[in-house]
Amino acid sequence: MTPAQQQMFDAALAAHANAHAPYSRYPVGASVRSESGRVYAGCNVENAAFPQGWCAEASAIAAMVTAGERTIVEVLTISNGDMIGTCCGGCRQKLREFAALETPIYSCGPEGLRATFTLGELLPHSFGPENLLD
Repeated sequence: MTPAQQQMFDAALAAHANAHAPYSRYPVGASVRSESGRVYAGCNVENAAFPQGWCAEASAIAAMVTAGERTIVEVLTISNGDMIGTCCGGCRQKLREFAALETPIYSCGPEGLRATFTLGELLPHSFGPENLLD
């Protein structure tokens, strides 16, 4: 991992440790790097009243937007298990609102990087903000 990726990993790992996942038992941590270079992290927060919880990626995006930023240049997620975990469909669309199709998404386990995708690979033929512009 590059130093920048390690910074994102460390932020996502700290968020992963704080995930509230008593129902799925599938904690997730995520971080996004904005255009300014700042890193924002989030974790999944489940709720007994399904589907009232929210995903780690959505939490990280919300932190970035709350700070006044609007452009994501990198995404990193951490999940447990043997399989590579990727963003759910809803989060792929949420990322698409703020990230370009070429944006790298690093899929990690607690031990480190497992795979790298672009948003375009995870969300082909997407509908983005530019589709709404005349």
